[in-house]
Amino acid sequence: MEITRLSSEGKLIIPQAMLDAHRWERGQELIVIDMGDGILIKPKKPFVETTLADVAGCLKYLGKPKSIQDLEEAIRLGVQEQWHDIG
Repeated sequence: MEITRLSSEGKLIIPQAMLDAHRWERGQELIVIDMGDGILIKPKKPFVETTLADVAGCLKYLGKPKSIQDLEEAIRLGVQEQWHDIG
């Protein structure tokens, strides 16, 4: 267990032993999660860099192209269905 303090600016210094143990580097982005009686600090996992060619295959649609009116109607029905269940 390590003990640290908040600075007068509200900054928390993570002890070097913890930085080393978790392989965190200065400037690394961290996620802070409220756990009720404390906080959990986790590293923000960066997304792997991708190109459009890497992900465009998941966009394939083999059916008849949808019109703007078709899309708007689908959205309207989805909203109506979602709000119908509330209340």
